[in-house]
Amino acid sequence: MPAPNDLVALAALLSGAGFVAAEEEADELLDCAAGDDELLDSLVGRRLTGEPLAWITGRVWFCGLEIRVDPGVYVPRWQSVPLARRAAERLPTNGVAIDLCTGAGAVAVTLITDHPDARVAASDIDERAVACADANGVEVYCGDLFAPLPLTLEGRVDVVVGVVPYVPTLALALLPRDTLAFESPLSYDGGRDGTEILRRVLTESLRFLRRGGALLLELGGEQADALGDDLARLGYIDVTVLVDEDDDVRGIEATLGEQG
Repeated sequence: MPAPNDLVALAALLSGAGFVAAEEEADELLDCAAGDDELLDSLVGRRLTGEPLAWITGRVWFCGLEIRVDPGVYVPRWQSVPLARRAAERLPTNGVAIDLCTGAGAVAVTLITDHPDARVAASDIDERAVACADANGVEVYCGDLFAPLPLTLEGRVDVVVGVVPYVPTLALALLPRDTLAFESPLSYDGGRDGTEILRRVLTESLRFLRRGGALLLELGGEQADALGDDLARLGYIDVTVLVDEDDDVRGIEATLGEQG
């Protein structure tokens, strides 16, 4: 059966299939199809399989910015918006930032847009993500965390920010059913308790952050408490747990102390 080509009917179809933001998604699909009923039918068919909407439309809105998202690339989530905005607040006008596990480059683009005179370097282990972030205008390098970044950045960075994998391995099965049917587990799997990569970032950031520089990482659950001893041992101070409007933990912010 062809997909309905009016907003109300298409929204009803998507809602009946379990999509929460059905009207917004219907509007995006109609806009992407631009009146081509055959194309619309194909796009809706893909969405009904659970394929991420951003892969279908080729874009997502993040911090008010349109971000290109290629198929296979981690889709930026609204939960990461406060982290990106806080990182932008901590970045000086002519400062230097690193965005780890950049994906499509949404956080990096936010920083670049707010601070066009700053240098923002990013990395990702996925070649598809690197190509996508590059297409979004990001200075991006392919490799694991800090490994591919220029050594000239060592000790000069004002902000390190990252949406790194932090889902505990055993909790991957609790993610929405379509998530790992399409996106790679590499984007989510943070090891036994979800902190393996987070702990690596705490340690490896010391090479790049200047004293007084900021570290901002997305995480969840009890992970902020679990990292407390590591943060103190490594010389981070002024640690703040970032929560959303529902008081759910979304991240941490910490400053590298003046003395190590």
